[in-house]
Amino acid sequence: MVFKTPFLLSIFFVFFLVSPSLCAPIDDVVSCLTHNSINNFTTFPKTENPNSTANNYYFKLLDFSIQNLRFAEPKVPKPIAIILPDSAEQVQSSVLCCTKVSVEIRVRCGGHSYEGTSAVANDGAPFVIIDMINMNRVTVDSEPETAWVEGGATLGETYYSIAESSSTHGFSAGSCPTVGVGGHIGGGGYGLLSRKYGVAADNVVDALLIDANGRLLDREAMGEEVFWAIRGGGGGVWGIVCAWKIKLLNVPKVVTSFIVSRPGTKHQVSKLVHKWQYIAPNLVDDFYLSCFVGASLPETKTIGISATFKGFYLGPTHEAVSILNQDFPELGVSVEDCKEMSWIESILFFSGLSNGSSISDLKNRYLQDKNYFKAKSDYVKTQIPFTGIKASLDILEKEPKGYVILDPYGGLMNKISGDSIAFPHRKGNLFTIQYMVAWYEENNEKSDGYIGWIRELYKAMTPFVSWGPRAAYVNYMDIDLGVMEFINTSGDVPSQDEDVVEIARAWGENYFLKNYDRLVRAKTLIDPNNIFTHQQAIFPIPFSSSYSMALEAKT
Repeated sequence: MVFKTPFLLSIFFVFFLVSPSLCAPIDDVVSCLTHNSINNFTTFPKTENPNSTANNYYFKLLDFSIQNLRFAEPKVPKPIAIILPDSAEQVQSSVLCCTKVSVEIRVRCGGHSYEGTSAVANDGAPFVIIDMINMNRVTVDSEPETAWVEGGATLGETYYSIAESSSTHGFSAGSCPTVGVGGHIGGGGYGLLSRKYGVAADNVVDALLIDANGRLLDREAMGEEVFWAIRGGGGGVWGIVCAWKIKLLNVPKVVTSFIVSRPGTKHQVSKLVHKWQYIAPNLVDDFYLSCFVGASLPETKTIGISATFKGFYLGPTHEAVSILNQDFPELGVSVEDCKEMSWIESILFFSGLSNGSSISDLKNRYLQDKNYFKAKSDYVKTQIPFTGIKASLDILEKEPKGYVILDPYGGLMNKISGDSIAFPHRKGNLFTIQYMVAWYEENNEKSDGYIGWIRELYKAMTPFVSWGPRAAYVNYMDIDLGVMEFINTSGDVPSQDEDVVEIARAWGENYFLKNYDRLVRAKTLIDPNNIFTHQQAIFPIPFSSSYSMALEAKT
């Protein structure tokens, strides 16, 4: 059995097998769940027959929502059980059963955690996945312009439900329809409407959170500090959000969308990207213009260095083209490049779903084109010089499977305070960079090569991005920033003198900047025993830590 303490410096056993240990309390979990009338769960198969019904069901369910295939490989630790609650009461009972028998909890909504933290525990301890897939109801009330969205709903399901109720309302969040609302809002949630309306978490007015004690808390009951923290402070570390109450946002009946690719020499592409960074963050709030750069970009099937621009405008085509012709004539966007459509049609247009897909396909939770990938992120506050852009293209040219996505900030993002919610990346940011490399080969040697390449590109960008600290977006989680090592390489248990809050500062300040310390205090309020955690989480204040002593000295 694993004993957890408020210090997170517990006695852990080392497990050398990827399957759960035979001493793991599977029977205790099953007994507790069935006693509480929870029957919708599966456990790690006890049979060695890979074709058995139990084996097939367990792995089909486990792999269904693992979107990064790096974390579906046989060598990756597996949960002792996967629980699929369909009500808040079942979530409460599931949490209490896990804490009763001392197994770790991983919360999964859509499974898009870039580093697999919603489906993997790397500390050797037995763990359970509480999968929210069955809690995906969306209840829209157009009169007060709000909706209750259950924590297991996807963005696609949410968008579809809103559009069914109103043709003039939308929501500000990401473009991938299979992303789970729970983790997306938990990390902030940037998208096409964010320059107009802020991130998804800016537009949350209430939530229902189940804490480590199994209590169901609304905004008033959890308190403003915790409500502040769950909006942008990262997913999977505060409790389980059963539902978010979101504001519906006004959208016109006609919007404009386009995707244009501009291939060329490295010099030509560099000039276009260089100009983009002066234009896109300063366009009117109704305009979003992102830039994808790579040697072989997805969707465009372009071979050779190119920049692809995705444009979205809250209005008709003639207005969008007029704005671009005045501010960015080098891009050469014409009326013929653009399509007028409804807001929900624009969601489908940018969704990445295959040609011929319908709006109802936004409800499909299964990600069709799964692959292995690694990502990193940066924020840019000062325009990158032409020489810097050209140097980055030299590295991009080396790896056709790699590319970068530049998302513009500005607009309303410049006017919201960096501490209004936990998501801090606001005024002064011109754009964010997402570095991505994706591959299909199941080959460790090749995987190491791809990951090495993206680290090379990230290192080369150091002089041109934010610093003190070098900022990152928690929804593009990057384990390279640091992890909590529960057991070191020699197998020794960490000393209880180690200050986990200061260790976690290594990544905590990258993601949350000056909000980090406030998040630590909120974590200590809602989850002092660190029941909800992962290797790159926010950790509570240990009673005897130097952080705690410093805090007491200040007060």
